[in-house]
Amino acid sequence: MRASRHLIAAFATLLAVASTGAQAQAQAGEWVSYRDAYRAMVQFEKYGGPKNLLQSQLQVQSRDHAGLGEGAQLTLTGKTTQLNLPLDALGRTVFPLQKSAYDENAALILNRKGMPFVLRPQVTIAPRADGQYDAADLRTACAQALGFVRYVDASQRGRQCAGVRFVFPKKENAGARLRQAEGGEQALPVTAGAAFTGDPDEGFPIVTWRFSTAPGRAQVVTYNAPLAIVPIFE
Repeated sequence: MRASRHLIAAFATLLAVASTGAQAQAQAGEWVSYRDAYRAMVQFEKYGGPKNLLQSQLQVQSRDHAGLGEGAQLTLTGKTTQLNLPLDALGRTVFPLQKSAYDENAALILNRKGMPFVLRPQVTIAPRADGQYDAADLRTACAQALGFVRYVDASQRGRQCAGVRFVFPKKENAGARLRQAEGGEQALPVTAGAAFTGDPDEGFPIVTWRFSTAPGRAQVVTYNAPLAIVPIFE
């Protein structure tokens, strides 16, 4: 049985909540139609607005909100297609846009027997290799993400960018500091939470920086590479 044909409508609704996208639900056979996932992900590819500071990935989430555990991966399987897609600590993978997989309507299968799942496109801010993020760039990236949200759901035009959420791996020295233009620095508080709204795992180290706390020139400097940088809309 294939996933719902109302995928794109769900995509717009979920993006408005947490900068996420549509859900493609696994059915009795615990697989998801590649075409349905493709239709959701291609929204980002076709978007003509600024998006150079953003990235779009596909996230797997179990329908019963259980954790996926280590070693989780999707397999894209079709008549002529066989591709393993490892998942990161947040359950995400880079989604391949393949004409051959679309033409044969390949199946996306999770290597977790008996675990129905959903797929959610997640649009986040691209990380920097040097770990230094100018405040102006973070504001611009959040504005780009909000522009995409409004592109898929015009009812979200009243929302505004409030800040960003840095999500770090659990076993590393997580943290970030705010570097002011005049040279002063201050550590930003680290809390525990979920990377995205609705995620079952709320134990990731989180640093939230709100734009209103430093309206001028500044930098956010991270100690280690974040798993994700999530724009915050309010």
